[in-house]
Order: sequence, then structure tokens, then C-alpha cells
Amino acid sequence: MEQTISTHIHLAPILFWSLMGTPMTPQNLLDNPLTTEKCTVGCPIIDRCLGGGIPCNSITELVAESGSGKTQFCLQLTLSAQLPSSHGGLSASSLYLHTEFPFPMRRLHQLSHTFRPSNDHNPCDYVFVQSVHSVDQLLDIMPKIESFIKNSSNSRLPIRLIVIDSIAALFRSDFDNTMDDLKKRSFLFFKISGMLKAMAVGFGLAVLVTNQVVDLMEPNEGVNGLRVGNLGCLYSSGRPICPALGIAWANCVNSRLFLSRNEDFVVRENQMVNGGVGGSGSEDFVCRRTRRSLHVVFAPHLADTSCEFEITREGVFGFER
Repeated sequence: MEQTISTHIHLAPILFWSLMGTPMTPQNLLDNPLTTEKCTVGCPIIDRCLGGGIPCNSITELVAESGSGKTQFCLQLTLSAQLPSSHGGLSASSLYLHTEFPFPMRRLHQLSHTFRPSNDHNPCDYVFVQSVHSVDQLLDIMPKIESFIKNSSNSRLPIRLIVIDSIAALFRSDFDNTMDDLKKRSFLFFKISGMLKAMAVGFGLAVLVTNQVVDLMEPNEGVNGLRVGNLGCLYSSGRPICPALGIAWANCVNSRLFLSRNEDFVVRENQMVNGGVGGSGSEDFVCRRTRRSLHVVFAPHLADTSCEFEITREGVFGFER
């Protein structure tokens, strides 16, 4: 099965151009770029920033520090995937692999009231959850995942979305900073990403993987893949950071998105104090506001774009500046 899918990866673009009766040349690719099905995130502003949503047939990475909204983004995507294609979805179920904390089922149920594709089924029933605690466990269940996806192909909502939240947690505790461990870790990066890409192409899946960040101690070009992508340096919470797992992992994903989180202080004028009547009148009032932004670091189909978003009880939504 692995060999069949790998062959399909190399033949897919050639087969497309053969059916079109057009030789595959760089100029033809520029004039008639290949179109890829995408899955809506559930917000038109974010979808517009992403060129329609999360693409199928590839791996998209979502990088952010803790508390920036990675998991909220992933949960919303699993529900949006169930929407019909006429609404930007994939008419599909999702497989959610969580590696750190207990799966936030309560939050998924809360979001399901907003992103309910239809009234005849519970959308939470079509999000299949599996905990993964080590790299070895992930590799062990990969064949089972492939079989599970294959068996779902004839179901009402076949699986067409895989979420891994997060990939960094599987590697950060089991490997030391030695040459042998770094080589082994890089080998596992390519092995895991190769299996994910094979399934993505073979079954038309969208794959979303979250990654953590580390503080950037030396802001020099090229450090930890700093110059990979559109953004020369990533900032969140007022400090420079970079994606975990380094340059080797950066070469394993097709697209990288970055969520930033920063605190602003906003002055609101003429706020009444002590009730106004008989009190001390009015004065300026300072409050703290969290600003979140989504940035495209690199993607073969996207320009350097970004948008601001907020996390509410109903979900993750972008807004115009």
C-alpha cells in the first residue's frame, strides 16, 4: 500500500496534464496552475487570507505559543470540514490526534452549536479522537490510521482531515541535543511527514499539524531557520520567537502559518467613576486587550498575507482592521 500511494504522488501531476493533452512545462504551470480543494476554516475573512482555507493533498503547519488559539483553530476546522462543498467544507469526518492535554470535548460541543452542518446528526460524532504520547506510538498506529481512512471511504462522511495537536510534544522530551539524537530525530521527521503526505495525496486529505515555539536568543539571520518564509522574525507576547523542531522539520511541511498574541493597553475616555452623581466625576480608564493575528510564513499558493482574529464563545473569527 505504501508503494502504491508513493507512486501516486509522483504520477498525479503528470496524469493531470496528460488528460489535459498539455505537456507539463514551467510556462504551462504558470498559465494554468493546478487547483487544489480546500477546507473552510469557518470564517470568510480567515478563508480569504488563506486563499479559500486549508488545502488538501498537503501538510499545513500552525505555529504559535501557548494560549494563542492553535487548538481553537483545530477544533473549528474539524467541524467546518463536515460542511458540504457548496459551503466550503469537505463533507467529511476528521481524525484528531492529541499529544499533550486531555482532548477539550466540552469546547468542541460548545463550538458544535455554531458550526452544526445539519440538524439530523451530532457533529461531534464525526470527530474521531486518539491520544498519542510518543513518536513510536504514532508510527505504530499509522498503518491503522490508513486502514481506518480507507474503510471510511464509503461512509456518509468519509475521513478527509487529520489534525495532530501538537507534533512538537512528541519530540521535545524523548531526544537529547546530541549529534546521534539529532540525526535520528531528522530521520523520524521525514518518515512521519512522508507517511502523512502519502495519505494526504492518496485519499485527498487535508492535514493540519500544530507546532510550538521557542524563544530566540540570538537574532541572527539563518538561526533555527529564521529566514524560512516571508517573515524575517516572528514576534509574540512582545518577544522574538521561532518554531520548534528547527530547519529539518520546516522542510517537512508544505505550508506554515503563524499565530501571534500580543497585549495592548487601550485608554477609554470619560468613564464615570463612583456613579457620577455625588462622586468624583469622570476620568480616563485604561484596560488591557489581547490582539491576535494570523500570518502566512510560507505556502506555495499564498502571498505574504495576514489578518487579525478573535476567539469568542462561538468560535474563531477574523475581523477587518
